[in-house]
Amino acid sequence: MGKFQPLGNKEFIQSLKLINAPVNGYEDFVYEIYSYTVEGIDNLVESKTFVDIQGINHIELIGYCVGEFLFFISGVAKEKVEEYRNNENIIMSISSIVADKYLSLSQFSYSEGSLVNRFSPTVSTLYVYVNFMLNIVKAHNKKDPRISLFADLFMKSISICKCTLDLLVRGFETEALSCWRTLHECECALIVLMNNDNNVTKTYLEHMRYGLAFRDTISDKEKQTEIFNQMKEEMKKYDLKSKDIKKFIEYGWLYSVPGIKEDETFKLNFRDGLEKAAGLSAYSKRYEMSSEIIHGTPLLIYSNREYFYFLTLISTYESFFRLEEIFSKMIKGFVNETQLSSYWQMRNVYYSHLVSIHKREIERFKAWQNKK
Repeated sequence: MGKFQPLGNKEFIQSLKLINAPVNGYEDFVYEIYSYTVEGIDNLVESKTFVDIQGINHIELIGYCVGEFLFFISGVAKEKVEEYRNNENIIMSISSIVADKYLSLSQFSYSEGSLVNRFSPTVSTLYVYVNFMLNIVKAHNKKDPRISLFADLFMKSISICKCTLDLLVRGFETEALSCWRTLHECECALIVLMNNDNNVTKTYLEHMRYGLAFRDTISDKEKQTEIFNQMKEEMKKYDLKSKDIKKFIEYGWLYSVPGIKEDETFKLNFRDGLEKAAGLSAYSKRYEMSSEIIHGTPLLIYSNREYFYFLTLISTYESFFRLEEIFSKMIKGFVNETQLSSYWQMRNVYYSHLVSIHKREIERFKAWQNKK
C-alpha cells in the first residue's frame, strides 16, 4: 500500500456536495479520474520524484478533477460521454493533467513569501467587516440606476478593498498598491457624489453614457450618434477640443459640482480634479507612486517589499474607514431591522479593533523606517 490513498466512495460523494460540484450522474466517472490521480501522485512520491509532499488536500484535488472533467465533456453529446466513461486511456489522460495542475499550483506554487497571512487579525478582522458589507449590499434592489449607483459604486469599492487584502496575503505588495489606486479612485467618486445633490449624480450617469458611446458599445447607432452630438455640445461650453474627449468623459461631470468652476487650479484629471473635489489631496503622492508602479518603472522592479506592504495596508485601512462612514449612512436603505441590528452589533465589536490595528501598523511602519 502506498503513502497516499483515495477517499472512499462515501467520503468522495460528501466532498462533491461540499464544493457544490455540478457532475449530475457522472460521480463515478469523476471518482475514477480522482482515484487515478491519487495513484499517480503516490507513484511520483514513491519514485522520489517529489519528496516534499507530506499530504494531499483531497477537497482541493477533487476540485481540480471536477474542473477538468466539466471542461472535457463541454459540448460533448451524452452518448459520447458514456463512451469515454469506460475508456481507461482518456481517464488516465485527464488524471495526468489534474496531477500536474494540483502539484504545480497547490503543492509547489510559486510564491514570493507573504509578510502576513489570512489568519492574522491585521487582515482577518478587516475581511470579516468587508464580507458583511458585501453580503448586505449585494441584496440591494437595483431597478433605478439613480438610486442603485451609490450601492453599485460602494459594492465595487469594497470588492477592490478585499482584492487588495488578497494580494497582500499572497505576497504581492506592489500589485496590491496598484489595486489600492483603483480603490482610491472609486472612493473619491463616491465621496463627491454623496456630498452633492442629485444634479451631480445625474451628470455622472450622463458621462457614463458618453463613455459607452465612445467605446462603441451601444447597439443603436442612431442613439450613439445622438449621444456623441450631445457630448460635443457640452464640451463646447467649456472650450474643450477633440483631444480632450477622454478627460471630459472621465472627469467632466465634476463641472456640475457647485463652486468647482470658480477654482482656478481645477483641471480635468484625477489629482487636480476628482481627488481635490473629494478632499483627499493628502494622498496625491501615494497615488502618484502607485501610478509609477502601474507603468513598469524601476520603482516596480526594485521595490522594497516591507515599505509597500505597510503603505498599502495603511492606505487600505484609511480608505475603508471613509467607506464605512458612508456605509453607516446608507445601510438603512438596504436592510431590515434585524440586519440593521446585526450591523451595529458587528460594528460595536470590530470597529474599535480596526482602529487599534491601524494605529499599531502606523507605529510599526514608523519604527521600520527609523531602522532603515
